[in-house]
Amino acid sequence: MLEDNFWQDKSKSQKIIKEKKLFEDLINSSEKSTQEFNDLEDLYKLAVEENNSEIQVEVYQKLKELRVRVKENEIKCFLSNELDSLDCYLEIHAGAGGTESQDWADMLRRMYIKWSDTKGFKYQIVSEHKGDEAGIKSSTIKIEGDYIFGWLKKESGIHRLVRISPFDSGSRRHTSFASVWIYPVIDENINIEIFEKDLRIDTYRSSGAGGQHVNTTDSAVRITHIPTKIVVQCQNERSQHKNKETCMNMLRARLYDYQIKKKEEQNQNNEANKSEIGWGHQIRSYVLQPYRLVKDNRTNHESSNPDKILDGELDEFLEESIYQIR
Repeated sequence: MLEDNFWQDKSKSQKIIKEKKLFEDLINSSEKSTQEFNDLEDLYKLAVEENNSEIQVEVYQKLKELRVRVKENEIKCFLSNELDSLDCYLEIHAGAGGTESQDWADMLRRMYIKWSDTKGFKYQIVSEHKGDEAGIKSSTIKIEGDYIFGWLKKESGIHRLVRISPFDSGSRRHTSFASVWIYPVIDENINIEIFEKDLRIDTYRSSGAGGQHVNTTDSAVRITHIPTKIVVQCQNERSQHKNKETCMNMLRARLYDYQIKKKEEQNQNNEANKSEIGWGHQIRSYVLQPYRLVKDNRTNHESSNPDKILDGELDEFLEESIYQIR
């Protein structure tokens, strides 16, 4: 930052400033937590000497709150991969099963949006296709905030729901599947070579909630990268040019993520999972009937309160995944 030409490359300087802020926040928070712990220790000793049970209870509560903040810092230390601090794209696709799976995909989208709201992160729906009767067929969301990709990167996979169907007049139990895929919003400095001959670009009319939100022109854009069969689409802007620009940014991110996974020899497994959104591929099960349980099949972490998880209180599952990749 002290170099004379530091500010000449704006994108590079902004990246360095962001990294500097992340490290400073970690150090400052650690120092503050240490000081707070020492103060609480002194206060507790004084309360014991004076036999003041009220202060002892207050110190205990403060220690519980401090423990939460220390754990948050600990998790950030685990997220040390160069991509972990980046924003991310989140894609959700309904599996086979029509309305059942489309409603489940919508429930997952709501879960991640509520989690983002709780964390104070910003999100933007880039593209979405509604279900025929209810729910969604697919949705792409961009989420912005510190360590977003690091937090969510292990959510990629098939999510399974078991419940009494609200769409079944016979009140029978149904199993539904939906896929979730996470990839980072990459920096402009990362060079991803894309050839025009490898692209198929389609335009179509944006769908919306009605009224002023319905677009009367073919402004929505879908780009298919033929060699990898990666498809990205955007319809949130009225301008076809802006939607195409967003699509190209998403495609660069998807191709970078694809290359990273290939280098890590994980791509084969990921693509195998994507081949079928159904039995045998799920990473997490959400059972509402005949019992109530959410279980992650990779970490074996469980919760007997699926309502809480579906309302966006995901941290316990996300933390287990982060600790596992340590």
